[in-house]
Amino acid sequence: MAKKAPAVAVKKLPAKKIKQRQQVRRGEHGGMQLVLIEDVAHLGKQGELVEVKLGYGRNFLLPNSLAVVPSDHNLMLLDRYKIRVSQAREARVADLKVLADQVHRTARVTIEANSNDEGHLYGSVTAVEISRALKGKNLLVEADMVKLADPIKECGILDVKLLLGYDIEAHIEVAVVPQATSKK
Repeated sequence: MAKKAPAVAVKKLPAKKIKQRQQVRRGEHGGMQLVLIEDVAHLGKQGELVEVKLGYGRNFLLPNSLAVVPSDHNLMLLDRYKIRVSQAREARVADLKVLADQVHRTARVTIEANSNDEGHLYGSVTAVEISRALKGKNLLVEADMVKLADPIKECGILDVKLLLGYDIEAHIEVAVVPQATSKK
């Protein structure tokens, strides 16, 4: 008779906890659903639940912190969040209206530029220079708020439109004057 091998005690390892990936909610059109943290042009306002294509969500909105993946808990809190967002938006609109009023009181900004004797500029005056001149007068106007059809290439006085945001407009006169040259 053959000898039986002694029974070897096998120690059982605890079951591994598998971390489950957070599943992305799918919309009715097959895209992913996200809650916007910031206003995104051509997509939606802050606090809205939107449906986007997977690549746009994964590669742009989520890495740039423009949106978050909604959880069950977040969706329940979305209504409260929308109230806070609307209050923040109202405060921002009030600030922009104050800025528009300040711009109207300023009335004119003067920018010096190199030009020839006929008044043609050697370069051009763009939205960046106008924004810099307004910031010099303590008006926080960014370059993307200044709307110019074309860069300014001649000396003179022009009316420039400012789109401050939330459909708030302001107009300001920009006087482009020849730069004073000192001859020694």
